[in-house]
Amino acid sequence: MSIKPLADRVLVKPALAEEKTVGGIIIPDSAKEKPLKGEVIAVGNGTKDEQMVLKAGDKVLYGKYAGTEIELDGEQFLIMRQSDVLAII
Repeated sequence: MSIKPLADRVLVKPALAEEKTVGGIIIPDSAKEKPLKGEVIAVGNGTKDEQMVLKAGDKVLYGKYAGTEIELDGEQFLIMRQSDVLAII
């Protein structure tokens, strides 16, 4: 991957949205809940005030509106500050 987050930012690959059916009706992608967990792909170096706790490969939980969605090589990613991550799973 050719992207390196700066400062206290992390690159996260969101987990796939779960397929749900209601009484045999398949819910379309537009109505699915955004996943709130993912895997850290890359991390920045941190700042002088905040050291990086996360590392590549960590499974994390993050807020519903955290980060900025980006697309790289046809895949969806989120780039967010380390402070937007709620927990490591």
